[in-house]
Amino acid sequence: MHKIIINSLVVVGLLFTAPVCAQKKALNFAQAWGQETSVTKRINQYTGWADNDHYIERDSKDGRLYQIHVTTGKRTPYTPPVKSDTEVFVKNNDVYIRYGNSPDRRLTHSPDAEEKNPTLSPDGEYVAFTRNNDLYSVKVDDGNEVRYTSDGTDVIYNGWSSWVYYEEILGRATNYKAFWWSPDSKQLAFMRFDDTQVPMFPIYVSEGQHGYLEETRYPKAGDPNPEVKIGFVKVEGSPVVWADFNEQDDQYFGEPYWSFDSQSIMVQWMNRDQTNLKFYSVNPTDGLKDEIYNEEQPTWINLDHSERITYLADNKHYILKSDRTGWAHYYLYTLDGKLVNPLTSGDWQVTSLARIDEKHKVVYFTARKENSATEDLYRVDYSGRRLKRLTFGDYTHQVKVSPDGRYFITDYSNVSTPNKIVLLDNKGKLVKELADSKSIDFDQYNVGKTEYFTIPSDDGKFDLPVIITYPVDFDETKRYPVVMSIYGGPDAGTVKNTWKGTSSQYWAKEGIVQITCDHRASGHFGKQGVAWMHRNLGKWEMVDYITIAKWLKAKPWVADDKLLITGHSYGGYMTCLALTKGAAYFDYGIAGAPVISWELYDTHYTERWMDTPQDNPQGYHEGSVLSYVNQYKGRLRIMHGDIDDNVHMQNTMQLVDALTDGDVPFELMIYPGSRHGFARSKAAYDFKERVRFYYQYLLEKTVPEDFK
Repeated sequence: MHKIIINSLVVVGLLFTAPVCAQKKALNFAQAWGQETSVTKRINQYTGWADNDHYIERDSKDGRLYQIHVTTGKRTPYTPPVKSDTEVFVKNNDVYIRYGNSPDRRLTHSPDAEEKNPTLSPDGEYVAFTRNNDLYSVKVDDGNEVRYTSDGTDVIYNGWSSWVYYEEILGRATNYKAFWWSPDSKQLAFMRFDDTQVPMFPIYVSEGQHGYLEETRYPKAGDPNPEVKIGFVKVEGSPVVWADFNEQDDQYFGEPYWSFDSQSIMVQWMNRDQTNLKFYSVNPTDGLKDEIYNEEQPTWINLDHSERITYLADNKHYILKSDRTGWAHYYLYTLDGKLVNPLTSGDWQVTSLARIDEKHKVVYFTARKENSATEDLYRVDYSGRRLKRLTFGDYTHQVKVSPDGRYFITDYSNVSTPNKIVLLDNKGKLVKELADSKSIDFDQYNVGKTEYFTIPSDDGKFDLPVIITYPVDFDETKRYPVVMSIYGGPDAGTVKNTWKGTSSQYWAKEGIVQITCDHRASGHFGKQGVAWMHRNLGKWEMVDYITIAKWLKAKPWVADDKLLITGHSYGGYMTCLALTKGAAYFDYGIAGAPVISWELYDTHYTERWMDTPQDNPQGYHEGSVLSYVNQYKGRLRIMHGDIDDNVHMQNTMQLVDALTDGDVPFELMIYPGSRHGFARSKAAYDFKERVRFYYQYLLEKTVPEDFK
């Protein structure tokens, strides 16, 4: 499931600590929405490095790129290097190639059947693609076409992903591509999917006189998954060699990685329960496999499609990212799967690799170590010793390390400090200040104060992070409505101690308290925190959100009957649960594209946390919004795209059915032609409807003319 941010209506804003006085400026409508500058100003952006001695700057006035010398400051125009002067693409259902500014050259001649995902071989001599769910290549110089498979149908896909692999395992960025060139360009690895046993889910599209159906093989929790095989073919054409796995086993395969010499390929395998991850080195000549890594966890293991494995250029080692200790850390392994040593350890989380300095055997990485709501840059030796923090202060840092690791740029901020950008050396010493977005009028504006802090969980085991924006001219003797913005999914926290701009200030001016908050399983407390969700989606999130709701309603400045919760996707699920299971604490809800009952969502995502409905019927029952509809009260607004292929509109329809049977008031908006993220025109309408909802129920005022 993919987190989607709907709009900026409930995004938190800025902190202003000076006393409010009558002389201060009020933000106008455009400034309050962040459409015009006020407390901050536009600054140049620093996008990366041209080479070891030049960083890249995008000028905020002319939009052009420049390269700046680290020591002399000399500024010259910068043109990004062309990654390749060769482009392959599909036009009129055929594959074309273009070299630089030369005319397009057509490589295939099958206009009645579209080629997909054309991919140039590393040596530039072949283009691989799929057509009608079979795998092909075409030789660039003479157009000779090679067909590698011939059994593609509407349920058999060679080199083209089954939906659940595209959505949850290989990732949407692949555009369904499921084939991989070897580094030497002599062979292709691909996945073959058999969706014969996977149930088909119909989506009705209402366009035109008769409409039509989109039919997708979508495995819902507990359903049969696609059967998957991993095959290898020689570029010139050969019988398929299949990796030594039984495709009828209940299993998943992650993205495979070719070895540097093309002699083997590393295949990630996982059982259906997602509690056992193995890496196999597979010989593409005969398909035989050797196990080189085995990890087991009692809850689940994430089958990541990014940064789980990073191969080193020495062709002897890789770095593994794993949360097997309860916290995400890096480990150094040899290619044959032997652990050299952990690179990091402790009760904190690494986030991403920034640079690997193989010459000096140093790893630069970012982590949430000082505070789970901030991020810093660190370095550590291959030995796991000499760990050092390179960034500074109580800020969230976004860093770009130079190619040789001597310098890095950090764009840093927190809720009270607008973004600043500085250049530092690899010891963390300041070299120069590059930009400061703080306006000279920063102290002259009357704005709502923003704070980051924590609230203890009811059981005292966790300090739950929150960010709150108070109304302008906040007065504790007044009572204000509250908007709580959440997402709520496993390891998907939204509380980050960063500058939020002014996009919350309109509602601060109107007298609404705005809060965003995270629960114990949101990632702030590592995998050991997320593991509380195992077999219990909806339980602990609701417990912790209710704790925060009770904290709010205990404040004399919070209106007793005007706490609104809002979110999209998983956040929509939590919103619907709050207005049913948590209805004693929440008064209003705006839910976008909600999951209503987990047996309606896909196998890989749902079963990771919940196991199957057959194995965990109680967990599915207790996690379903439908189980608590008889407790519904308040006012819920539900929005859903009618062709959502991720969280099907079926979810909303089942909730609507239950609510109408219960004869209770609610609001519903279906957005035709919209998928999981609403179409642009529908999102604009949804914005206005959210404004209307706030004014009608929270502020009890007429919507101002500015919105009309």
